[in-house]
Amino acid sequence: MSAATGRHRWWRAALVLLLAMSAVRTVTGVDELTGSGVVGAALRLAVPIGLAGLSGLWSERAGVANLGIEGMMIIGTVCGAWAGYAYGVWAGVLAGVLGGVAAGLLHAVVTVTFGVDQVVCGIAINILAVGVARFMSVIAFSGLPGAGATQSPPVRGTIGTVSVPVLAGGGGGGDLLGGLERARIFLLSDLAGIVRGLLHEVSLLTVVAVALVPLSFLLLWRTAFGLRLRSAGEHPAAADSLGVPVLRMRYYGVLVSGGLAGLGGAYLVTVSSTVYREGQTGGRGFIGLAAMIFGNWRPTGTAAGALLFGYADALQLRQASAVHVLLLLGAVLAWAAAIVLVRTRLRLAGTLALLGAAAFVLFQGTDSVPTQLVYATPYLTTLLVLVTVAQRLRMPAYVGIPYRRGDA
Repeated sequence: MSAATGRHRWWRAALVLLLAMSAVRTVTGVDELTGSGVVGAALRLAVPIGLAGLSGLWSERAGVANLGIEGMMIIGTVCGAWAGYAYGVWAGVLAGVLGGVAAGLLHAVVTVTFGVDQVVCGIAINILAVGVARFMSVIAFSGLPGAGATQSPPVRGTIGTVSVPVLAGGGGGGDLLGGLERARIFLLSDLAGIVRGLLHEVSLLTVVAVALVPLSFLLLWRTAFGLRLRSAGEHPAAADSLGVPVLRMRYYGVLVSGGLAGLGGAYLVTVSSTVYREGQTGGRGFIGLAAMIFGNWRPTGTAAGALLFGYADALQLRQASAVHVLLLLGAVLAWAAAIVLVRTRLRLAGTLALLGAAAFVLFQGTDSVPTQLVYATPYLTTLLVLVTVAQRLRMPAYVGIPYRRGDA
């Protein structure tokens, strides 16, 4: 499949999704489904997950499995909170990144230099990070006002937000998209609400995080450095024979991975909240790995997976009753996919049609859905993707396999 064909498929899928959301919103009257408030909240909730996904992508593209992302994020939170309280919010962001890099360096030394099993090392880092974070918080925060062994005082200062003038009310100007959203015109208002949510009162750190997605793509797929790094994960022996410093490339990948995870942790204590709390990461490192798999080890796909997780969470927080409408939306999307696939993959089309019918029956027969099911929806979606398009998902060939010079 050519790159142009792939882009066309993405645009068609996005258009179908928008049409389905607009139709469901119009029929049910649940405006939050495409509201700018939900979209903005989804973006904020998706950022730490997306950074964790990019963290895993950089490491695994270099050939090192990184199950320690959760631990690296934990180190990022406590380091970010300490420096943010002592020196200011942006110092906290920098300290969070450096804390993640330090944890990544530990992972690289143990796995790349000494060849220890990468999965075991990642799990060990997660366990170690919990103890290190408690130790650091006791040393740094005990005795401070409003703080203790499991919580820091608020960081000093705030990271500002930006809104696009004229379109989203920035600079005291007009709010064209807001007016279109409130008009509730089919499709047009839904598109306006989605775009406004991405442009209205967006944190500067969110802008930085979003920019890291195309930057990662450009560095990994459009530069000689990226080609060398990816070759260390695809076929290190062949890369070594061509003069690529495989071990050094793997170090680079894991260090960048740690920095991105640490940035995700710093985001939690500077944007999502203003304090560090024990257990604050809430498994986002593992969710980021699921987003990376969902995105087929690609930056844009990883970002899409993170937004899926963030959207379900945001809808639950903003309007719990609106989550019930996701059943109808899922039914519509399943039927649309079944129609598209009926001529080429009849068995899959039939399965999707049955899933759509089941979702529609649940929507008609219930008034609400359990919160646990909402949180499980992204995971179920990831499993569905793995089952239905597994032949199109391809992880780097040498992920998790230690390399020594001379290995075939």
